[in-house]
Amino acid sequence: MEHFDAATLRYNNDGLIPAIAQDADSHDVLMMAWMNQEAVEKTLATGRVTYFSRSRQALWVKGETSGHVQELVDLRYDCDADCILVLIHQTGPACHTNRRSCFYRAVRNGQNIELSQPEK
Repeated sequence: MEHFDAATLRYNNDGLIPAIAQDADSHDVLMMAWMNQEAVEKTLATGRVTYFSRSRQALWVKGETSGHVQELVDLRYDCDADCILVLIHQTGPACHTNRRSCFYRAVRNGQNIELSQPEK
């Protein structure tokens, strides 16, 4: 087993890599966000999933203000090392719309379907 170095991941021209958050127990895909090398390293060091906000140009620890924390269970990356999968335990909704998942819409038979309502 060799030591993992976050610098070996393939980041895009902006220094970012897509990260998909998946519930470790239900396997539901909850959200997609971006990480930079520092976010990957901080996630691994703390066990709290950390992303990079493109709009604020800053790191953000998921749930830091909302309390909707993502606890890291496993961090995986794909065969090309250009996409991350974080298996997590999610506290509260993952989506900023207050839904469990950001993927709450579907297209079925040409129709836009809303799969879930915001949590109260």
